[in-house]
Order: sequence, then structure tokens, then C-alpha cells
Amino acid sequence: MAKLRIGISGWRYPPWRGRFYPADLPQRAELEFAARHFASIELNGTFYSLQRPEYFARWRDQTPADFVFSVKAPRFITHIKRLREIGSTLPNFLASGLLELRGKLGPVLWQLPPSLRYDKDLIGDFLRSLPRDTEQARRLARRHDERVKGRASLTIDRNRRLRHALEVRHPSFCDPGFVALARRHGVAIVVTDSAGHWPEIQDVSAGFMYLRLHGEGELYAGGYTEDALDDWARRIRAWSGGGEPGDAKRVSPRPPPARKTRDVYCYFDNDAKVKAPGDAQSLMRRLDLHWGRD
Repeated sequence: MAKLRIGISGWRYPPWRGRFYPADLPQRAELEFAARHFASIELNGTFYSLQRPEYFARWRDQTPADFVFSVKAPRFITHIKRLREIGSTLPNFLASGLLELRGKLGPVLWQLPPSLRYDKDLIGDFLRSLPRDTEQARRLARRHDERVKGRASLTIDRNRRLRHALEVRHPSFCDPGFVALARRHGVAIVVTDSAGHWPEIQDVSAGFMYLRLHGEGELYAGGYTEDALDDWARRIRAWSGGGEPGDAKRVSPRPPPARKTRDVYCYFDNDAKVKAPGDAQSLMRRLDLHWGRD
């Protein structure tokens, strides 16, 4: 059966205290609290800097056995190097502790900057370089440089599939060739709801779907209406059932390969006005997902 994981992007937000988190909850207990309410959370601290293996191990141990993290890849790779010269930057990221998550390691999210245009050769070379399982990731991680020397994690408990999702933000990616390229490499094109700021590409390109809901009407802040949540629930049911919603905003005229089911990961990133936790829980109820552990 398809697995549906509805969650939030990050968990450490001061305005959430007293509204989502109990006012007297110690900050060190926030992840454990959030993981009792959501089946998955995006790790977004990894976007800003390389983390340490002991941090990943702690996050792994603070969450339930069937919990999953998605991990946001470093902006150093996506925004500064702009997917070029990744011979050491990719190994450094993989060696920084990802493998410590073990069975809780979900998709790796690669968020591209709005200024990065679609370049077939650049994107193709990058997607080709991504590891497809944790054994490949470990082999790549061994190529790390001095930035993680002495604090690299290079062990795995067993080989596991590794999934990748690509969030694009330049309109030039609205190209059937891009969809074909993503399908060739089995990388999910992120379905993005961004209040009109970035292109909406809802083509299925992998055996799973990855959604990021950044806010209805107002980027990072707008809460979702009841009708909007009904629509997202309907779309998720269609994707998870192996099909597509009738109103999918497709770029490619070619339908995706047929599947009986697809896993779906959906994260709310409208945290600025404390909308994300409530919207995520409302969507879970619509999908009859029972995860909460109070």
C-alpha cells in the first residue's frame, strides 16, 4: 500500500511556542513533541550548514520507529555552487551524518534558486551524480575533504533505497524535456504551491510524489482554506492510487508510467503565522491518517 506522510518543514520556530508547543515545553523536547503529531518532518537546518553525525543520531533517537525525515540539501551545493563542482561538496554532505538516520532517512530535497535556469546538460549531469541507495552514498561519502575530516559518518546498518526530489523555481523548467529527464533518473519533481511565485509543475516523474505547500495567497504565511485542503486531499488520493488528479498542471503531454500506488510526502512550509501545524493536521484528517500520539 502507498504510504502517505503529511508533515511540516522544520520544527524550531519561536512563534509556535504557546500555540502549537506547550508554553512550558523545553526546547530540547520540541522534536519529540512534533514527531508525535506528524509522520515526517523536513530537516531544513541542513540547508544552511553541514550538521554533525551526533545530531542526526540524536534526531533519529528522538522520533518514533516508523517516523521518516526528509533532508534538505545544502544551499552551498544548490545556490552557491549552483550544481557545479560537486566533486567534494556532495561527498561532504553525504558524510556529514545523513547515514546515521538509517531507516528514518526519507527523500533528499534539492531546492534550486529562482535564478537558476533549466540547462539540460547541467541538470542531467547533476541527477546522474546522485546516489540511488545508501551503499552508493557511503562510497561517495568516502571522498569527503577536510571540512568533515574527523567527524564523518561512513557506516550503514544495511543498504537502503535513496530517493531524491528536485524543487525548481525558474519558469524555464516548464519544459517537457525537463520532465523526461527527471523521469529518466527517477527523481521526483516537487509539486510546489507558492502563491504564484514559482512555476507549478505537477508532472509525475518518479515512483513517489513530493509536495511543498508554502502558503495559500501569501508566501510562507497564508493559511489554507477548507476548500483548498479538500482539493489537496483529492489530489493526493489520486497520486497515491497510481493515477493523476484531473486538474493536474502538467508540462509534458506524455503521461507517467502506470503504477498501482505511489508514496506521497507532503510538507507545509507556511510557518510564519503558525499555520503549518494546523493545516497539516487538517489535511491528515481529510486523508483519514491517524498518527497523533498525545
